Amino acid sequence: MLDPHGVYEIDAETEALVTHTGPGTGPVLLHALRGFVDAGGAGRVVTEHLLEQGPTQRLVTFDTDQLVDYRSRRPAITFDTSTWADYETPELAVDLLHDETGQAFLLLHGLEPDVQWERYVTAVRDIVERFDVPLTVGVHGIPMGVPHTRPVSATASASRSALIPDQQRWIGTVRVPASAGALLELRLGQAGHDAMGFAVHVPHYLAQAVYPPAAVAALEQLERATGLLLGSATLLPAASEAMAEVGRQLGRVPELAEAVTLLERQYDSVAAGPGLLTSEPLPTADELGAQFEQFLAAQTPDEPTDDT
Repeated sequence: MLDPHGVYEIDAETEALVTHTGPGTGPVLLHALRGFVDAGGAGRVVTEHLLEQGPTQRLVTFDTDQLVDYRSRRPAITFDTSTWADYETPELAVDLLHDETGQAFLLLHGLEPDVQWERYVTAVRDIVERFDVPLTVGVHGIPMGVPHTRPVSATASASRSALIPDQQRWIGTVRVPASAGALLELRLGQAGHDAMGFAVHVPHYLAQAVYPPAAVAALEQLERATGLLLGSATLLPAASEAMAEVGRQLGRVPELAEAVTLLERQYDSVAAGPGLLTSEPLPTADELGAQFEQFLAAQTPDEPTDDT
């Protein structure tokens, strides 16, 4: 593996602002990268929300030229009449932010690396150790056979079971495509660092939409895990508006309402007991999503994205 220190730079002025006096005394590290599955835009909306809440200071800048495969994920460039006017430079960075009480925390955001995962993860571990980070927590959204009419649930993971003692278990043992975030949590745990992740469950028929209730749930999970106050309540109006729009669509299509009733029944049975989301025959995402075509068109961002 190439030297992990060669893939990032630390801003000395911002580094001087990070208070830490020994192991576990530094700021927590939150992360949500673009590129892997992010149903409902949960991780993306959380990141945008946090960056908009107050001043941000760049602490770490990763060299994306070494980590991004431009041929598989081409950045946008603007052509204006007769000249190339603007280029959307890929970004992967750690910023220093503060919550509503002034408590400092770090946010790792930007594009998920396409290559050199182990080098990247080792680099993040170096940052965790350099700044005495006590806890690293990631969030993203995943499509799930759950109804929008029930509270947004999440699958929690952690490097130590004691970090998530009261979490509802929704999924058993599965083998899925890896992500840089999942590998980071695994490797941090193996190195003796506390790390957690929350995969917020987004109704599979709304997975392609921007679904604010998922972002609210993700922020609430982060607040409970870290003690930070991240302003999740400011997203509640957008969440309520989205729920109302979905309800209006349901009211026009009785067949869709019946399908959602099946999802409600399954959700309630799992929430009430020790079961897992396995399932009786359920409507597919295509069957449900076809009825929401107009809603999704209005909610999905215009710009191209690698998120799912």
